[in-house]
This record gives sequence, C-alpha cells and structure tokens, in this order.
Amino acid sequence: MNNTSQPSSNADPHGPAQQVNWEDFRDHLATADKQGNRRWIYPKKPAGRWYDRRTYVSWLLLAIMFAGPFIRINGNPLLMIDIVSRRFSILGQIFWPQDTLLFTVAMLVFVVGIIIFTTAFGRLWCGWTCPQTLLMEMVFRKIEYAIEGDHAEQKALAASPWTAAKIRKKTFKHAIFLTLSFVIGNTLLSYIIGSDQLFHIIGDDPRKHTVGLIFMILFTLLFYAIFARFREQACTFICPYGRVQSAILDENTLVVAYDYKRGEKRAPLHREQTAAQRQAAGFGDCVACRQCVAVCPTGIDIRDGTQMECVNCTACIDACDNIMDKVGRPRGLIRFASLNNIERGEKQHFTPRMKGYSVVLVALISLFLFLLFTRSDVQTTLLRAPGALFQKTADGKVQNIYTLKLVNKTSHDIPVELKLDNIAGKLTVMGSAELTVPKEKLAQSSVIVELAPDKLTGATTKLKVGIYSKGKLLDSVNTVFVGPRE
Repeated sequence: MNNTSQPSSNADPHGPAQQVNWEDFRDHLATADKQGNRRWIYPKKPAGRWYDRRTYVSWLLLAIMFAGPFIRINGNPLLMIDIVSRRFSILGQIFWPQDTLLFTVAMLVFVVGIIIFTTAFGRLWCGWTCPQTLLMEMVFRKIEYAIEGDHAEQKALAASPWTAAKIRKKTFKHAIFLTLSFVIGNTLLSYIIGSDQLFHIIGDDPRKHTVGLIFMILFTLLFYAIFARFREQACTFICPYGRVQSAILDENTLVVAYDYKRGEKRAPLHREQTAAQRQAAGFGDCVACRQCVAVCPTGIDIRDGTQMECVNCTACIDACDNIMDKVGRPRGLIRFASLNNIERGEKQHFTPRMKGYSVVLVALISLFLFLLFTRSDVQTTLLRAPGALFQKTADGKVQNIYTLKLVNKTSHDIPVELKLDNIAGKLTVMGSAELTVPKEKLAQSSVIVELAPDKLTGATTKLKVGIYSKGKLLDSVNTVFVGPRE
C-alpha cells in the first residue's frame, strides 16, 4: 500500500488558489534539502489523548527495560544475552547453544509475529514500543523541551549567535544527554554480561577490565550519537523495518491516515465563513494549519499518504483533533484507518491473509511451547572414545569406552546416575563414585560399558542410556556398542 490518502490537489497554506503536485513529496526527503544537507527537525511538543496513552505505555516499558537486568526469577536474570559465555537467560530460564532448535523456532515465532502485527496494525511497534523511539521521544525530547523550550524557541536558539546563555543551555543539555547515554550503555552491557558482573567491573580496578571498559565507552558514544545527532534518521535511514513494511502492508492494514475524502480541498478557515458556505465552495475540513506537520518527529506531511518515515506515533492525530475541536468539526480527520476504510467505508476485518499468517504463528508457538516444556535440565552427549576398540575381559565379557559430556542448564547442582535402560549390563563412570554436574556448567568424564556376549546382537548393539537424578529420569541418549563379529 503505497499511499493511503490520494487528494486530487493540495492547497497552499496561504490560500486556496495555488495548486501543487501532491506527488511532489516523493521527490525529496523531509530531513534533507535540495543540496542533500541535513534539515534539522524541530517537532512541536505534542499533547492530547493519544500522547497521554503513549506516555503511560512508555513509562511501563522503560521501567521494564531499565529494571530487566536486575530482576531475578529463580535466581536467574529476567533477560540476559551473554554471547561471550554463550549463556542466555529469558524469563529466568537458562538457555545454552545446545538449545539451537528452540532458538530457531523462537526466532520464527518472532518474525511471523512481526509480519502479522505489521499486516494488521502497520508500524505501530515503532511509535509505541521501539526502545529507540521511547527513549528519544519520552526521555531525550522532553529534556530538550524543558531546557530549550518548544519548537519555536529551539529554532530561534539554533539561529541565534553563540552567547553565554546559549552555551550554557547547549552544554547543560548535552551533558545530560551524555550522562543518560552512559546509563543506557551500562544497562545494555548488563543485559550482555549480567548485572552482577557489571557491578563487579564498576567497583574493581578499571585496568583489570579493559575490554569491558572499552565496550562501556563505545555503547555510551553510540547512544549519545543516536539521540543527540541521528535521531529520526535512525528510523528512516538505519532501521530496515520501515522498508520491510512496504512489502507487508495492504489495503486493510490499520495505519495513521488522513481522510482525504473529508479533508480535500484544503483552505484556511475564514471566521465569517460557515461550514455550509465552505462546503458549497468545494472545500473540505482541512484548514491547512499544518499542525500535523509541525508535531511530526520525522518531518513528514501525513496528508500525502502512508510513508516509510511514518512511525505511527499518533502526534498528528492529537494535533488535528485539537484543531477540529476549535473549528467545530468532528474529530477523526486524521485517525487510525485502513485504505478500504477511507475509500470504501469498510470496517476493519480479519483478512484471509491474516488468517493464514495466524495459523502458521499458532503452529510455531505450539511447537515452541512443546520444545520448552519437554526441554531437559541436563543436555547429554555420549560418544564412543575416538580410536578406541572393544576389549574382552578375563571372564569373557566385552567392554566399550565412551566420552560423556553433561551440560547443567539450571542454577543448582544436579547429582546424576547413569543406567542402561534397554539391556542388562554394567555401566561405570570413571573417576568418581558419584557424578554431580555443577550449576550452569559442563561436566565431562569417561564411561565404561560392559556386556555379556549373549547380549550382543551382532557387530553393533544399540544402547539406550538413561540419566537419572534421585530416581527421576532427566534425559536419555542412544548410542551403539561395538563387539566382535561372529
């Protein structure tokens, strides 16, 4: 869906007579001039019911984001992605590289979920839940408003000469930005190495943790550059999601849209002109106030239709509703709507495309839950020792030696016992009478299996070994036993 609203013509804000090509917006970027130089965006401070709702959502999500590394479930972090140690904690559950299938299915669930969500609700993720947008609009932008004022004051300050007052404001603002970037960088680092390790690095001699210190500095500079310089360009140029959405949206997708049937033609409102006179003159409800453009954090004009830069932040809805209230017209000139809703008056419905995606998503979620709930606390690998041949004992029995690896996926030590489940024989773990797998660690040992000749089924015999802890079966593994050819 390339364009939700398709007005036949746009009126210039200074009067209804001048007509412009409504496709002109596709020939340039909102954040760059004709020479390709950066055009800084100074969005007006938004206000309204949608902005209030988004603020409440952002408070909740930001609280979860900053508290996440420090919340413990069963002694494990709520979320941790320790790439170096190849250890991941999600909702208190520890995952290891051996859980590759589980990770693969989880990624498929995430991707398909994003496709379904975008097909139904457009780029709502970007405006309401994306960490970059939340931090930019609900933290850094509000600090900027508090220090430099609203958009008009910010423009005036940027154009003014460098006086002592301007230097103080800019220095104070960027000092806060840098401090917040340091906090965000440390928070991200705690998601990677864990909060305990982060506090250890902070309290220890920095010279002992050069790598961690370097990453901390890099994260700080990266976030400072994003929120102080790149800003909306992180959404429009860097993030690929805006480009992907163009292949996912269709005429039934719910997006922030301008009702061009109701709004066109645009013209300023004259006080002496009644609504009936305005309608008789061929003008719509859009009074060409450009408040929807003034509040847009990416600098676009929503009246031109659905655009890649639109993050569905709803700031334009609040701005337009406020103007409609003042001029005595119904709200909803800019609203959440689909192309079919505006052009044909159709209600939002569950399309066959969404149904198909949903079936796939439910199947993937079911598979993920099955793998998750049947996942063993212990991952076992039992392989015949490389290059080792079978041996015969003095009493005529046959022996094989195996290499055993046990990964404990839990946060507590697990005592284990190995048994032959499908055949009578003797299994001995070398080096210790009792084998205990330390928490979140790998235990290795050698295992000797001894079978009587009458138990062999040929040159190779299938073995099933059960791993038990206090009588409870944790895992089972299949292998082969090699014997003489007879």
